[in-house]
Amino acid sequence: MHWYTDVLKKYAVFNGRARRQEYWMFTLFSTIISIVLSILDSIFGTVALFSGVYALAVLLPSLGVFARRMHDTGRSGWWFFIALVPVVGFIVLLVFLATEGKPEENQYGPNPKLAPSY
Repeated sequence: MHWYTDVLKKYAVFNGRARRQEYWMFTLFSTIISIVLSILDSIFGTVALFSGVYALAVLLPSLGVFARRMHDTGRSGWWFFIALVPVVGFIVLLVFLATEGKPEENQYGPNPKLAPSY
């Protein structure tokens, strides 16, 4: 769960690097929360009230952890826009997100795997 809260603590941080585990655990927890909130929306009859507010609240942290994940692979966060290319863009982005980060320090900072954990 600390992977999720760590991303929220870096609410709008777009510099630095993020490990694969940080990105995917945040995505997993965020997806689970979105599903639960969507179920609550349907139970209470609210039209995407809870899930919409949540999606808006985690928009900047999601973009921030995405940019930091791209930095870990040595790419710019602007690669986000490759997703606008139908089908192929999403596949390329998925491959980039699943690729292991560069083991050495790059222009975006030191390897987060070597950083001391707290």
